[in-house]
Amino acid sequence: MENRDMANPYNTVKCTLSVHDKAYSYFNLRSVDPEKYDKLPFSIRILLESGVRNCDGFHITKEDVEKIYNWELHQKSEETIEVSFKPSRVILQDFTGVPALVDFAAMRDAVNQFGGNPLTINPICPADLVIDHSVQVDFSRRSDALEKNQDLEFERNKERFAFLKWGAQSFKNMIVVPPGSGIVHQVNLEYLARVVFDQDGLLYPDSVVGTDSHTTMINGLGVVGWGVGGIEAEAVMLGQAISMVLPQVIGYRITGHLSQLATSTDVVLTVTKHLRQVVGVVGKFVEFFGPGVNELSIADRATISNMCPEYGATVGYFPVDEKTIAYLRQTNRSAEQVAYVESYMKAASMFRDFNNSAQDPVFTQIYELDLSTVVPSLSGPKRPQDRIAQSDFKLDFSQCLSSKVGFKGFGIAEEKLNASASFEYEGSTYTLRHGSVVIAAITSCTNTSNPSVMLGAGLLAKKAVEAGLEVAPYIKTSLSPGSGVVTYYLKESGVIPALEILGFNIVGYGCMTCIGNSGPLPESVVEAIEKNDLVCCGILSGNRNFEGRIHPNTRANYLASPLLVVAYAIAGTVDIDFEIQPLGYSPDNKPVFLRDIYPTRKEIQAVEQQFVIPAMFQQVYSRITKGSDSWNKLEAPQCDLYPWNESSTYIKKPPFFDDMTKDIPSIQSIKEAHALLFLGDSVTTDHISPAGSIARNSPAARYLAARGLSPREFNSYGARRGNDEIMARGTFANIRLINNLVSKPGPRTIHIPSGEEMDIFDAAERYRKDKCNLIVLAGKEYGTGSSRDWAAKGPWKLGITAVIAESFERIHRSNLVGMGILPLQFLEGQQAKSLGLTGREKFTINIHADIKPGQLVEVQVGESGSFQTQLRIDTEVELAYFINRGILNYMVRKLA
Repeated sequence: MENRDMANPYNTVKCTLSVHDKAYSYFNLRSVDPEKYDKLPFSIRILLESGVRNCDGFHITKEDVEKIYNWELHQKSEETIEVSFKPSRVILQDFTGVPALVDFAAMRDAVNQFGGNPLTINPICPADLVIDHSVQVDFSRRSDALEKNQDLEFERNKERFAFLKWGAQSFKNMIVVPPGSGIVHQVNLEYLARVVFDQDGLLYPDSVVGTDSHTTMINGLGVVGWGVGGIEAEAVMLGQAISMVLPQVIGYRITGHLSQLATSTDVVLTVTKHLRQVVGVVGKFVEFFGPGVNELSIADRATISNMCPEYGATVGYFPVDEKTIAYLRQTNRSAEQVAYVESYMKAASMFRDFNNSAQDPVFTQIYELDLSTVVPSLSGPKRPQDRIAQSDFKLDFSQCLSSKVGFKGFGIAEEKLNASASFEYEGSTYTLRHGSVVIAAITSCTNTSNPSVMLGAGLLAKKAVEAGLEVAPYIKTSLSPGSGVVTYYLKESGVIPALEILGFNIVGYGCMTCIGNSGPLPESVVEAIEKNDLVCCGILSGNRNFEGRIHPNTRANYLASPLLVVAYAIAGTVDIDFEIQPLGYSPDNKPVFLRDIYPTRKEIQAVEQQFVIPAMFQQVYSRITKGSDSWNKLEAPQCDLYPWNESSTYIKKPPFFDDMTKDIPSIQSIKEAHALLFLGDSVTTDHISPAGSIARNSPAARYLAARGLSPREFNSYGARRGNDEIMARGTFANIRLINNLVSKPGPRTIHIPSGEEMDIFDAAERYRKDKCNLIVLAGKEYGTGSSRDWAAKGPWKLGITAVIAESFERIHRSNLVGMGILPLQFLEGQQAKSLGLTGREKFTINIHADIKPGQLVEVQVGESGSFQTQLRIDTEVELAYFINRGILNYMVRKLA
């Protein structure tokens, strides 16, 4: 690795700061140019400080720093400005963390093979890995659900967990938080985030990149953070800077006051729809300001920042203020830490008074939200940005049923709109219709990190039980808190018994239903849905509801506050108008309306102030890294080079370095490529690399069955991300994938030369044997959704060399480049359809040794046609990754 010891030219602006008689130092950024600094958005000030502190003339140059100081000037130019940024730390979860550690282990082998020191492959930047993605809702609505789900989690993931434990022991500067502790982003918010680092007396702002798109949640605490691909995170862990485009910053002014019935969930769904559909913030920072921010607790802000990927921005930032300091005290951060956080942020002019408009910086553009306009809402049925006022929900669902198939339509024929199906469950007969709720999950750090909505759900449940209301037993209800703190205050406040009576037993501490780990539905329910083609529903307090994500049998999925999750579970259907229709009836047959049991903000706040206290945070987090008995008994290898087990179906040495040479290969044009897929708009990373269960008749299932595994042992794709053979077979294996080369949704395609329809993996293997290049054609927002590195690694493994799309989601585009896959964008106003493409042509992509970021690239179609595309390799560093055939090869060549 490069080691440049050039003196930092900004050492002259170092100052001292005394906090409670202790001397610290910090970089006084304002002293360089007060006028420019005061105009900078607070989020940009964090980037600037990192640049100033890390300026070494190589990873970060003085030119990088000057570009950030001149941020306002660049807003008047359409030129793309590239800068380098070194985050303070990296955070990972186990689904994305396992492949990252697999890559680290393989890189050690590769460096060793080339004669280098394998121990140079070691995190330089601090890394925290929280195991939260593996637990599933196999058991629910029973008192022992938590214990049984955790036992199954260890049974399924013993090998993965042993590998992670090896990583924790083998790699320095890495903390692994054991399973059963909570959700990564909530643990980050409540415990891991520093807000300000103290490194041997030098104070500087916390900043983070993570291998999960919802890393953005931490922006609610005043910590700049966003999701990156796993391969990019690995480079940061190895001491590399991130190359990024200096972002525009959208100022989002918040005014007014929330009504007594509105929640933080309603705010974030409103913000998401506005920013995604009206403003357009992809690739930009959003910074919140204005007097209305004072209305929002840190948990409220974290909810809004959490759904940043859903509204498309890189970050949704709330600067540090008095509420931040109060939250640090509430969550039991040390008195010393709280003191230096407040003192440093004020000294560095990064501390915000939202009532003081004189502090308002310059923004690229400004938009506004009046909190008084926010009403109870849901989003769906297939996208988080499709918000519906709860008062309009019944009508909206009815319209979706009959509308043509699309984001807001299911295409149900008129004669089938009243379809129903009776079924037996636990000795009783029930009826399902379109709109019947079959999953109701209080899940996801988006909302479980927020005591107000969690206690609100508990208070609503308590009033519902007192009124004699019930939830039908076939509805799969669950409660999966994001940390043990939630359980603590729900118990202390006395609402747990009511939640359990309604079926919302605690089922685990992890992402669970939010990421598709919802577990099985009763067989009789599945049969009734499938035989009658019913549009049944999932209601969840999560952040994503893409098709096929929550459960294969819930075609309509709605995001809602935990309060509305409980309400719709009781109602049993979304086809209800709460204003005029009761939730149910009391034992004496009196109608009970939602308004009769819905708690006000004032009621909720009173309970929150009484029961959410520092002592519970201290009690929960003092033992967080200790783990359970199962974790502590787990045996892990004691060595520096991982002993790969060739028969393992979980952890397999990846093929990324198999054909690698020490010298950089020459750039080659992509000749006579076939389109493996011809896709439309909003193809998500869930479509490209599903995280959910492995279908029994899929190529991945056949691979596992051939190795002696039963369907019960298949686990999920997310859990098997350490095995490239399974992940390749799972690439594009989403039952809702719409490939224009075939007539029906699903993981199928046409092998163009033969005209045969087959599984996508089988077609890719056939092309590989014939040594054919492959590409993908796509529409807008290709790669939207979770920051899954396997959504790029999988296509690489299938032999895909380029993706031509109308637009790309930021993280996925970066991941494609990181795997050496060429991202090309149709020119403005053009698309595959307008160019007359069918996907059955042969494509030749002409690239040469003098390739430049953002240049035009010609694509030849057949023997006579052609069109121009824009190269979406955006920076010189990305170009270096591509030339090396990916970021991992780039790093190995540097370290060998």
